[in-house]
Amino acid sequence: MSVEDGQLPGRSVLGWRVRLLLGLVVVLANVGGAIVVLVLAAFVLPREGVPDQVSARIFNLGVLGIFLLVAVPLGLYWGRRRFTVGRRSKDPDRSARMIVLHGPARIVQMLALLWLAAVLLFGGLNLQYSGRLAFSVTATTAIGGITTCALCYLLVERILRRSAARVLSGSPPKRRRFVTGVMLRSVGFWALGTAVPMIGLMLSGLVALIYGDSSPTQLAVTILAIGGTALLVGLLTTIGAARAMSDPIVAVRRALARVQDGDLDVRVPVYDNTELGQLQAGFNTMVDGLRERERIRDLFGRHVGREVAEAAAARSDEIRLGGEVREVAVLFVDLTGSTTMAARRPPEEVVGVLNRFFGVVVECVEHAGGWINKFEGDAALAVFGAPMDLPDAPAAALSAARRMAERLAAEMPEISAGIGVSAGDAVAGNVGDLRRFEYTVIGDPVNEAARLTDLAKSVPSGVVASQRAVDAAGSAEARHWEPGESVTLRGRDDPTGTASPVLASSAAARPDRDDAAEQAVADRG
Repeated sequence: MSVEDGQLPGRSVLGWRVRLLLGLVVVLANVGGAIVVLVLAAFVLPREGVPDQVSARIFNLGVLGIFLLVAVPLGLYWGRRRFTVGRRSKDPDRSARMIVLHGPARIVQMLALLWLAAVLLFGGLNLQYSGRLAFSVTATTAIGGITTCALCYLLVERILRRSAARVLSGSPPKRRRFVTGVMLRSVGFWALGTAVPMIGLMLSGLVALIYGDSSPTQLAVTILAIGGTALLVGLLTTIGAARAMSDPIVAVRRALARVQDGDLDVRVPVYDNTELGQLQAGFNTMVDGLRERERIRDLFGRHVGREVAEAAAARSDEIRLGGEVREVAVLFVDLTGSTTMAARRPPEEVVGVLNRFFGVVVECVEHAGGWINKFEGDAALAVFGAPMDLPDAPAAALSAARRMAERLAAEMPEISAGIGVSAGDAVAGNVGDLRRFEYTVIGDPVNEAARLTDLAKSVPSGVVASQRAVDAAGSAEARHWEPGESVTLRGRDDPTGTASPVLASSAAARPDRDDAAEQAVADRG
């Protein structure tokens, strides 16, 4: 049972691989520290006043061997117990979380007790040779234990990062009210990695000054050995502490670069229990908010149109009702016989046909640079030139109508539809109430396009445009249309000039991407 699988009382919170790596690293670090301490105490520090130096060395070597034989198995067993959820724990999950987060400190506490036992043991045993030797051994062992514990803290913290990330995934680290974690960590590692070894160096000089019996050579060797060890240990501790603080920041910086490139599916593992962990958790919260904002923006764009959504998001002032007069082109398309189809076919089949129909409509409109203003049952209203400016909007609307008719005839021959196109001045803006409004286009071109749709249902091409829309379009698009009869549309007093696609040349003249639509989209981009 490990952190990944949940916790049971009496079981370790770490997997066996992590336990194995943790035990190996801690044992090697402490055995190495003990050997360094022994070398310094037996061969480097002044030994004046010790009657039998060889005997003292052999004795300390033997005691060290016995101590390691006892301390290493005891430390491994004790360390495993430190990462075990107690059987009497009322909340095993919370206990496992606290054990993992405080794992480095728990290991250091255990090691500190073992090193304290070594300090007392070697200090007491060396009193039989001389008080000065006992003091030197005690001070060297204490300093070596402190620096070794500092290095072990860094190593354990790095090994437990994945485990800490798992227990912090559901609840980020809390804020600290008093001493900040990063500051405490920095000062602590400076003290353990630099100040303590330098204190040992100063003690060597103090002892030589008090007794006055050290030769210049012996004193120089002592200073060089202890100073070199202090430099090495200080360097390792500083690098480890710097990595412990820089790794979370580097991870956040790399994740920010991915977010800047548009990747919102990125998360930073939270494995630090200080302000750096709060930074990691804060980044994940920020990305979650951006992801939710992008989802809402996408849904908003699907409902009202991406152009309208982008225009609304770009406004720095408050949204207001009303609109402005703009020169637009309007395309209205209506499915023929939808009432009969709804009565004869199952509802699911009707919805499937409508979705295929509207799929073709949307693709053709967006291909030409327009947007769908609204769906009305089996009809759709498309606008070109609002809210975003579109060069030669009439040509884009006419091109979309021709392309739409051709695709519907080729891809959905079982249905028929009428397509009407008009152009002119209309009011484009927000209509409704401040609590619920929509962006729409109101004006004569909209009404005219709707009436032309009824007329288009009775012509072979299925498309009828107003002559003024064709006249307003560029020559590249106008050559695809031919004038028709002037008709008086329902609700109008004056006749309206009409135009229809040139059926004979339309298929041959139309490339894969119409010239007018291509130019309109390029100009808009």
